[in-house]
Amino acid sequence: MSVLESEIRQQPQVLTTLLDEEAENAHRIAGDLQGRQVKYVIIAARGTSDNAARYGQYLLGAYNRLPVGLATPSLFSIYHEPPRLDGALVIGISQSGQSPDIVAVLEEAQRQGVPTLALTNDPDSPLAKRADYVICLHAGQERAVAATKTYTAQLAALALLSCALGDDPKRLAALRRAPHAVGRVLEQGELVAGGVVRYRYMDTCAVLGRGYNYATAFEIALKLEELNYLIAESYSSADYMHGPIAVVGSGFPALVVAPSGVMFDPMREFSLELRSRGAELIIISDRQELLAEAVTPLPLPEGVPEWVSPIVAVVPGQLFALYLTLAKGNDPDQPLGLQKVTITR
Repeated sequence: MSVLESEIRQQPQVLTTLLDEEAENAHRIAGDLQGRQVKYVIIAARGTSDNAARYGQYLLGAYNRLPVGLATPSLFSIYHEPPRLDGALVIGISQSGQSPDIVAVLEEAQRQGVPTLALTNDPDSPLAKRADYVICLHAGQERAVAATKTYTAQLAALALLSCALGDDPKRLAALRRAPHAVGRVLEQGELVAGGVVRYRYMDTCAVLGRGYNYATAFEIALKLEELNYLIAESYSSADYMHGPIAVVGSGFPALVVAPSGVMFDPMREFSLELRSRGAELIIISDRQELLAEAVTPLPLPEGVPEWVSPIVAVVPGQLFALYLTLAKGNDPDQPLGLQKVTITR
């Protein structure tokens, strides 16, 4: 078994440990922030962590009524022209906590006197040391270059923060069921492995989601690109209709993330439009009526709330990218030209 597959399969335990170890800490952080007059959130992140930040935009906006913006780290680290951050909670998300540009955002936030929070797998990292608060991911060492268990841990950490800010035990109870749901997806590994062979020579595709799973589309596309050296374009389904859909023709591979929730009906209509144009549908969903439209269905367990679903829905995409790499004869643990920690300034 590759290191990458091993780490994908560690995710249920990582998520359980994170939720057990950090629930009290998140509650304490939420209590402290009540007195800080937080009006909005800025999240600084890169790569996979930036995809987690996209999830945070929907989650904290919907359930905590906080506008969430993604930081432009170059304004802090290269231009040295940072914006005013009055009223912000500034969150840095980084697996390693090493990237200087993300650290620079938190340094400036501290200089301006606004609260800072780090979500990182290394509580002794430069990022953690620049933060007022830290939520540790508890993922253990992640040796594979492609991040998997730290990504779902980042999603869970954001969800835990949201539950704590809302003081909502019912949502927390729903979140605690996520590790079991991820485990059920992992039981379908052979199904995914058998379905990827037909895509061995695929060199381009689209990955599409919306709402909470806008982030999922970006993360699956990233995994496909870094492990399989193909072009995977990630879009909101709404944005895709505004022009890019023109490229869709007979046999064009389109991976659609469409679990149950308020976005299901729009995503189902969108999927049928893609099929009418000849697209070959790869569908991640818990709804049988939509899975039946797919050439390659990737089922999800039923009963996962939409706001929790990104933690679960990304896992079939991780498995798809892994097994496609193996079908191509590539090494999933050593993607060409990449290294585990990427330093950007």
